[in-house]
Amino acid sequence: MTENGKTVHLIIKRQDGPNSESYVEEFEVNYRPSMNIVSALMEIRKNPVNKKGVETLPVQWESICLEEVCGACSLLVNGEPRQACSTLVDQLEQPIHLAPLNTFEVERDLIVDRKRMFEALMKVKAWVEIDGTQDLGPGPRLNERERQFAYELSKCMTCGLCFEACPNVNDKSTFMGPAPIAQVKLFNTHSTGKMQEPMRLDEIMKEGGITSCGNSGNCVEVCPKEVPLTKTLGYLNRDTTLYSFKRFFYDG
Repeated sequence: MTENGKTVHLIIKRQDGPNSESYVEEFEVNYRPSMNIVSALMEIRKNPVNKKGVETLPVQWESICLEEVCGACSLLVNGEPRQACSTLVDQLEQPIHLAPLNTFEVERDLIVDRKRMFEALMKVKAWVEIDGTQDLGPGPRLNERERQFAYELSKCMTCGLCFEACPNVNDKSTFMGPAPIAQVKLFNTHSTGKMQEPMRLDEIMKEGGITSCGNSGNCVEVCPKEVPLTKTLGYLNRDTTLYSFKRFFYDG
């Protein structure tokens, strides 16, 4: 039974595979208070019948944590990049339009391949390398200001929403995207990760790196974790400038 006769009307852009044509299918599911987009999609999965009463295939989407930590459930909700788990039906106009992110290749329905983002993270070595597996004891401590800033950067969950919102991330651009560049600052702040700082700065100074950012600020507007992306890009502009001078005078 629906609560007070209320239902949720969903219009979903679907695609059967990477090389298939997309199409639109409408659904109507029972409404519940505090219902999120994931809950609505689960209702369709339980009873995959479209609005015309025709049985169809369940809509495919990604989700893991259901609490805005994993970043897997990114999609377009009424044209805006959102997380399905934290987007409440009560806050949306109906009908609710759902579609996969445009920036990445569609695998099926609302599932996209975020390979482009992960390849960029690999380019900048977004991890801390260690020498062997033996216990080396505690490393140097960060001062409190650096620790707080690093914590804000560590909230990034590689959801890809900043890629979707950024006008410089497209098929005609080599820009690696806001999130991977911001992670350079995170790992260059780490006392051990700082040993790879020159390599990371070299990478973002190449084509498709920091100079490809148009400073639109869209990334900050859509980031669900409020990562200070534009502020970080400003810091990295300073870091790369100083690094360029050092490389010119000491390596030249």
